[in-house]
This record gives sequence, structure tokens and C-alpha cells, in this order.
Amino acid sequence: MTRKTVRIAMNGVTGRMGYRQHLVRSILALREQGGLDLGNGTVLWPEPVLVGRREYALRELAERHGLDQANVSTDIDAVLADDSVDIFFDAAMTSTREDILKKAIAAGKHIYTEKPTATSLEGALELARLAKEAGIKHGVVQDKIFLPGLLKLKRLIDGGFFGRILSVRGEFGYWVFEGDWQEAQRPSWNYRAEDGGGIVVDMFPHWEYVLHELFGRVKSVTSLVSTHIPQRWDEQSKPYDATADDAAYGIFELESGAVAQINSSWAVRVNRDELVEFQVDGTEGSAVAGLRNCRVQHRSATPKPVWNPDIPVTESFRDQWQEVPDNGEFDNGFKVQWELFLRHVVLDEPYHWDLLAGARGVQLAELGLKSSAEGRRYDVPELNL
Repeated sequence: MTRKTVRIAMNGVTGRMGYRQHLVRSILALREQGGLDLGNGTVLWPEPVLVGRREYALRELAERHGLDQANVSTDIDAVLADDSVDIFFDAAMTSTREDILKKAIAAGKHIYTEKPTATSLEGALELARLAKEAGIKHGVVQDKIFLPGLLKLKRLIDGGFFGRILSVRGEFGYWVFEGDWQEAQRPSWNYRAEDGGGIVVDMFPHWEYVLHELFGRVKSVTSLVSTHIPQRWDEQSKPYDATADDAAYGIFELESGAVAQINSSWAVRVNRDELVEFQVDGTEGSAVAGLRNCRVQHRSATPKPVWNPDIPVTESFRDQWQEVPDNGEFDNGFKVQWELFLRHVVLDEPYHWDLLAGARGVQLAELGLKSSAEGRRYDVPELNL
């Protein structure tokens, strides 16, 4: 068995998502399993190079996980100039992403990045064009479609379970503490528009690829966004004005004719089984999918509820649904997409979750904000390079 080392510059791994999902549960998990078996007598060995602004934090991570201290740097330009680095990954602040990715593309590195890829559609499309012209491989994290609940939902769709799909209803969110008497679970920049924050730019790119991959292209968007909590407290316990939206209520018309309604909020308390759930209703059946679980109710087993507000409900509606079995093992969704991207880089296997797909997410966020500001419905043009 031959071992092929691929060096990956990872920018933003001191952040929650960059550290937990990308470094620990993806790249280090691949190393713990002995590398990625490419199936041709070769094992791919990922070698992370930790990049960021805080050297002490990067060195502490390297020590904690037994990584070479030589693979730690606060000098992005030097890392990009290093010919031994094959891939540049970014999970740092949204506001810095576009410029950093341009540098990485110019340096000839393959690109893998979190969302949104830029703060404007123009910038996102420029990144996709530059990457195409440079002839590099590029990918954008689209983790939700690799989660067990949505994989089960995809299985139902592919099997024709729903018949004609009529509607999709999504609920996402949880209460993010303001930071005054309990520490906030999200960084303060998420709530400052000037730093690239806001739930629309964060979550609408997710909803774009979930809807696009499972149900078809988004044809139009109507949204209302709000900043429900106008003041929050930062990491130094100092109050600041929240200038970015913390809730968004969107209606998306799909090319198939189905309608999707998705609520996204960091100012909602959870009364559902999972932090995100999608209910899909079709002529032949319905399903409710979360991150891990999926329940169904077929047309033939649909009860006949009777509306009578004068008597208490004596039946449990949740008990009338059937759990969809796993029928297999599900790996971490971030790790699964990393594996697909690495195979794309090394073996040139097909891969369509690229910077153009990322631009579609930026487009939907941009139009969603515009729709709310102007109080009107917006068509979503199809993007091409």
C-alpha cells in the first residue's frame, strides 16, 4: 500500500466549527483511521497546516493533538507561497474570506471553504471564475445534505415515496444567549453586519443547497428579516449594538412548483425534536426529517383528525408516524464531504459542490435581504459562468 501525503492549510481552526467539525472530526478522524483508502493501492494521508492570527492558540491545538509544531503559522502569504501545500481551507470570518481565497487561487492552491464564499454575489461569482481560469479544484462545504436525517429523506424522494411533492416546511434555530448573564454560544461578529454577520447570510446558503439538491432549483424568494435582540454582549462582556438580523422568515418557490417555507432564528426556544426539522408533504405521503432522524406517514395510513375545540385531544399525533430505519452506518457529514473533495483533488472524481454552487447560496441570501428591505418577491435567476 502506497501512502500519498496531501498538505492542507487550514485557516480558522481556532473557531468552533473549524476546530470541532473540520479539524477534529474530519481531518484528524481520517488520520486516526489510518488515512483515506483511495481504492487503488494508495492511502491518502492528510497533513494539516494550522493557520490563523493567534499563534499561541494554534500551538496549543498542535500540542493537544500531537501535530508537528512546524506546521503552525500566522503568515498566510508564506503558507500560500509554500509549494508543498496542496489545498487551502478557510473557516475564518466571512468578511475576510473573499480576499484570502483570491490569494489562494492566485497561488495555485486547490480551494475548500466554508460558506458564504463572499459577501456579495459579484464577489462569489468572481471567485468561481478565477478558480475556473486557474484550473484548480474547488469545493464549498454543504454539510446538511450529508447528515443522516436528510440522507433518509433523499432515499424517500428517490424511491418515489411522496408522489408529487407539494410543500416543504423548515424550522431552524435556538436561543442564543445575549451574553450579559449567560455566555453567548456564538461569536459576537455574527451579530454585526459590518463584520459579515447575520442569520440570512449564514443560513440562506444552507437552505439554497438543501432545496436545490433535494427538491429542485429555487425560482423565487420572499422574505422578512428582523433583529429581535438589538443589544448583545461580546466576548469581553462589553455591550454592543446588534446591527445584523437574528431571524428570517422565508418563502421559496421551487422550479417543480412546490413551495418551501423556512423559519430561521437565533431568538427562538426549541420545542421540537431537533434543532432543525423539515416537513415534506406530498400527494402519497409525508415525512419529517431532522439532523439524524426521519419519520413518515403514508397516504394509506393517514388518520382522519376531527377539529373540535370543545374537547381535549385524546390521541398523540406524533405516535401516528413511523420511524425510517438507518439501514446502514452514517459517518460525520463534514468528514464525508471532505473525503469526496480529497478524492476529487487526487483522483479527479466528479464533484459538483463547487464555488458556483457556493455563489448560488450568496445569491439567495442577497435576494432574501433585498426582498425584506423592499417588501417584494424576487425571482432567482439561474447562474452560469
